Amino acid sequence: MRKVQLQLTLPNSLTLARVVLAPVFYLLILSPSPINKQISLIVFLIAAITDWYDGWIARKYGDISRWGKFLDPLADKVLSSFALLAYVSLGLVDGWMVWIVIARDFLMTGLRSYAEYLDRPIVTSKSAQAKTFGQFVVIYYILLLYVGREIPFIYEDLGPTIDTLMDSRVLFGMMLLVTLSTVGTAIAYVFDNRKFFREIYETLRARYSSH
Repeated sequence: MRKVQLQLTLPNSLTLARVVLAPVFYLLILSPSPINKQISLIVFLIAAITDWYDGWIARKYGDISRWGKFLDPLADKVLSSFALLAYVSLGLVDGWMVWIVIARDFLMTGLRSYAEYLDRPIVTSKSAQAKTFGQFVVIYYILLLYVGREIPFIYEDLGPTIDTLMDSRVLFGMMLLVTLSTVGTAIAYVFDNRKFFREIYETLRARYSSH
């Protein structure tokens, strides 16, 4: 078992910046000011760029750390969670679906980090990667259309189209697909790593039964 020590390399610093930008985005998009809502899109895109750039730097210069492997997906979960919670506050998506997604994401991230701590890293499955991709597609879809309604020259030309694409039934269906894929990949995650989770359970049971 090895300890994971934080190393403030450039990739890790960019990842931490993404965590800091997440609540900034949240406050801006919930602001009543149309300008702030437009700025929120810029902030989110900057955060997304850090996600690509920190990975590119890490691969290019071989600056890949165990801490970075843990922190990068966590930063993605923080960013996506703030976005989804903002959409709930704005009345765009249902809260129960968002909380299922957030609970699953942080639970799985916690289990992965614990496995990393035990020096038994768990590889993210292709289905989980596809789920994350689909989740961010929905986040960008809603964000671009929502902010587009706050830009007069865009809404004047594309208002009816934007309203149709932002129909509550469309957003509900998209979010439902994300929720179902979230639950499905969580079940597959536990099943594929059932031996490891059983060992964790037995270890914890033995530890607490001895007290």
